[in-house]
Amino acid sequence: MLVAVAGVLALILIIAAIGLANVQAVPIIRRASVKLPGLTAGSSPIQVALLSDIHLGNRGMEQGRLANIVDQVTAARPDLILIAGDFVTGHDAEGIEARAAGLTAPLSRLRAPLGVFAVLGNHDHWTSPAAVRSALQKAGIIILENQAERRGPLAIIGIGDRFSGHDDIARSIAAARRVGGAPIIVTHSPDIASTLPAGFPLVLAGHTHCGQLVLPWIGPLLTRAPRDHWRPLYTLRYRCGLISDPGRLTVVTAGLGSGSAPIRLGAMPDWWLLTLHS
Repeated sequence: MLVAVAGVLALILIIAAIGLANVQAVPIIRRASVKLPGLTAGSSPIQVALLSDIHLGNRGMEQGRLANIVDQVTAARPDLILIAGDFVTGHDAEGIEARAAGLTAPLSRLRAPLGVFAVLGNHDHWTSPAAVRSALQKAGIIILENQAERRGPLAIIGIGDRFSGHDDIARSIAAARRVGGAPIIVTHSPDIASTLPAGFPLVLAGHTHCGQLVLPWIGPLLTRAPRDHWRPLYTLRYRCGLISDPGRLTVVTAGLGSGSAPIRLGAMPDWWLLTLHS
């Protein structure tokens, strides 16, 4: 009996060690070429970096690792950087000021000709959106909350997080139509994709961590929120990668950090480099 218990404990420790190593691994750069209606025929392609779920504040994301990731992103020389929320860990405001402040120095080194834009995620809203906003603004990052801005030929539309109830699609779409341009939506939870009107062909999101704990033949182990009455964390169709719907492509990144528990299995950290063309 003792041998069996020891064996189980050893297996748990091995899995935990592998999971932590996965969390701390250099993120995979995933690439895709995307045709974006509204771009002028023959215009130069636009490189867009999609990042999400930094979750600064546990062993999965410390300042040094975030600084290395910033170096990886800037080395790719994207034209535009979009960050889809969840900058910090936590479910309440305890310790949030220090965690949020740690974002500023590494993220201030992000550079892109068309700018660096962000939306907030559910953990940002649960902890202190004001503290996260302040840290990002000090880093020179533009925050969009159900707003839109024009950059070159693009309309960058930031829709608030659906999971925490901060999305306002009508307001966001109205803002997009005012600024004009080929539309790109960036948001935290990808679940808004199925509720958008026609004419918005590209949605970039995070939130799901691509399942974070995913086992062969079984799939993701945690799909409901234990701290929120076990409601679904996301629609399984939008768990990860490139999801095609009629007239729309949704790109869901696995994210860079790990949320509450610093462990990943079957869902490595990543970010996307998208080439937009006419």
